[in-house]
This record gives sequence, structure tokens and C-alpha cells, in this order.
Amino acid sequence: MSRVPLAIVLGLAGLAAYIAAAVTLADWAGAAALGGLRWVVQPLYFLAAGLLWVIPMRWLMLWAARK
Repeated sequence: MSRVPLAIVLGLAGLAAYIAAAVTLADWAGAAALGGLRWVVQPLYFLAAGLLWVIPMRWLMLWAARK
């Protein structure tokens, strides 16, 4: 099997798992008692969660493009 189709399948499955984990964690953290800091913590969390998926996807793309 070529690396590209495998990387596509792994990437889509990994991205779906990452989204599920990020949403679940955000829901759990939203229910936790953050007090008055909720408006500060929430945007920082979503900024980090919105950018961190790039790291494993970059690795996966570089691996798929390798000969």
C-alpha cells in the first residue's frame, strides 16, 4: 500500500479523534469551576486547540511525501 492513501486514512481518523477530544475537553472545562477567569481561559484554550492539530498533520504529510 502506498503511503499517501494510508496517510489520508490515518489523517482523517486522527483529525476526527482530535476534534472529539478537543470538544469533550472544552465541554468538561466549561463545566468546571473556572470562576471569573473563564473569559480568559476559554479563548486561550480554543486558540491552542485550533493550532495544535497542525503538528501531527505536518509530520504525517512529510512522512507520506517521503520516498
